[in-house]
Amino acid sequence: MLDTLPLSRKQLRSIAQATARICIWHGAVRSGKTIASLLAWLLAVADAPPSGLIIVVGRSLQTIERNVFEPLSDPALFGPVARQIRHTRGATTATVLGRTVHLIGAADARAEGRLRGLTASLAYVDELTLLPEAFFVQLLARLSVPGARVLATTNPDSPRHWAKVGYLDRAHELNLKAWHFRLDDNPSLSPDYVAALAAEYVGLWHKRMILGAWVVAEGAVYDMWDEQRHIVDELPDMRRYWLGIDYGTTNATSAVLLGLGTDDRLYAAAEWRWDSRTMHRQLTDAQYSTRIRAWLDEQAIEPEWTFVDPSAASFTAQLWADGHPGIARANNDVLDGIRSTATALDSGLLRVHRSCTGLLDELPSYAWDPAASEKGEDRPIKRDDHSVDALRYAVHSIAHEWRPLLTTPTADSPRG
Repeated sequence: MLDTLPLSRKQLRSIAQATARICIWHGAVRSGKTIASLLAWLLAVADAPPSGLIIVVGRSLQTIERNVFEPLSDPALFGPVARQIRHTRGATTATVLGRTVHLIGAADARAEGRLRGLTASLAYVDELTLLPEAFFVQLLARLSVPGARVLATTNPDSPRHWAKVGYLDRAHELNLKAWHFRLDDNPSLSPDYVAALAAEYVGLWHKRMILGAWVVAEGAVYDMWDEQRHIVDELPDMRRYWLGIDYGTTNATSAVLLGLGTDDRLYAAAEWRWDSRTMHRQLTDAQYSTRIRAWLDEQAIEPEWTFVDPSAASFTAQLWADGHPGIARANNDVLDGIRSTATALDSGLLRVHRSCTGLLDELPSYAWDPAASEKGEDRPIKRDDHSVDALRYAVHSIAHEWRPLLTTPTADSPRG
């Protein structure tokens, strides 16, 4: 099995040394930590005692399938062993080397109840930092068979995260071994791929995902924002449009029109905004819908998709009833959305037209919450964020459309 892949010395060493009760592989994306941990886990499955359950844990069943069972089932990665991995998509059990393995999604604290009453001998945890701390504590309590172990992987997070403070920083006190991986620890990556991957992560995420550092989220969220570089007075001809809407009642409602220019850049081309606090009047869902529709008609623009704040169910229903085309729930993963927007700004791919005054006011002041950082959480301050949220909805929801533009020769000029 170990002859299938070109493994680095660090990978081989971690596999050989993974004998502690808690084993953690942490570091950069695509650094080789997952393959090493999966190989170590397969060896542990082959040697696991007959009593006690074998468990695989992830944020959801879908992430377990994608991050664990898809690579395990790939003969190019695991050779003949891949034929001994059996899992039906959507099933909560699998067969690995003849042993039944139980799959548990742990998206929130309520998942802790799924562990109560069971006895486990071996566990594999995908993306440890994404799990609730209470769940991991309960998992360790369930690993009560003599010689029981948990093998876990994770990308870095805040240095105040519970996994860092409670476990990695206390390795000398616990029966725990950990290995830190950088991107250059993976011998199978080409230089072109490494360069492309590095271009997709900027700022905070570059430090964590590329350098593998546990660093705090602090200061401005979009610290690459530069008025001289990012604000434009004129727009090129546009080939496509999308609309992002952040809905508010007592807070502002903002609609940001995102366009793809003929120069292969993204532009926040226009903005409609109603702040009920400054206007001293709230609008109904029907009034918001009518006014946004009229604003688009004035510009003779029909967006391909309109991405709406997922929490705004009544407003979304109103848009549907009024016949707005292409209504979709925005992808509202906040941190991934911020990362997408930061990448587009940092690369020079995204510019903002000077008419988007609400957005221009919010972008420089949008900041990380220091109180959340002290708790090991990454969370922006929820203040003056309506237009930046609307922009994030549009940019992140179409990330698959513009990410290929990052690989063009000159990052600051997509067409070179």
